[in-house]
Amino acid sequence: MNDSPYTHSDRTWPLPRTPWAMRMGWHDLLFAHWPVDAQSLRAIIPEPLELDLYDGQAWIGVVPFRMSDVAPRCIPALPGISAFPELNVRTYVTYDGKPGVWFFSLDAANRLAVRAARLAFALPYMDAEMSLRIDNGTYQYSSHRTHRGEPPARFIASYQPQGPVWHAQPATLEHWLTARYCLYSSRWRKQGDAASPIYRGEIDHDPWPLQNATCRISENTLCDPIGLPLPGDPHLLFVKDIHVHAWWIHKI
Repeated sequence: MNDSPYTHSDRTWPLPRTPWAMRMGWHDLLFAHWPVDAQSLRAIIPEPLELDLYDGQAWIGVVPFRMSDVAPRCIPALPGISAFPELNVRTYVTYDGKPGVWFFSLDAANRLAVRAARLAFALPYMDAEMSLRIDNGTYQYSSHRTHRGEPPARFIASYQPQGPVWHAQPATLEHWLTARYCLYSSRWRKQGDAASPIYRGEIDHDPWPLQNATCRISENTLCDPIGLPLPGDPHLLFVKDIHVHAWWIHKI
């Protein structure tokens, strides 16, 4: 059953035949990406996933944004539950010809959402104290991880969109970084554990309405727990709004 409303998708494989399970809106989103050493990154990616590279280069992304209308299919959004800030640390993997996202962490300012996502999607969601405010067109973002038993991490930054909206063209770095229509996850957190089952979750949305961006990062310790420093200035992109459908995960 293909019931997605997104008619202009740039995805490269068909939608699942089953109905989508979750809907959500992503807003005020910054893609901040750094090139990293592929060999070091490969060591913390579990088999059988393959590390995905662009022209031989591996990348890690830090993605702050806010969520809205987060709810299962046919259930209305609930005040205080369905909207909250989120902050992802991710890299890029592929399996069986489907390039997707591998998350090292997903901080969120919603305890119920954190526990539901850990259970339903096998993702490493973590509690955090977070804020996002807009000051004269500049987005002020702050996150302090508070999850019990997880390493601390902080991210404080201000960012701005620059220029008109545009869509990334196939084969460009911007398209490679953003046009990913599935995630991979595991219920075991030990990186590289070959015995841990791996799951795939499909998503769908219109092509990203991208803008260039500027950013000033005051503090970023998000990658300290995985031992990968993020030196230099990141590659930056901004997205004001996008609406997403997600399917339940399945074992690969």
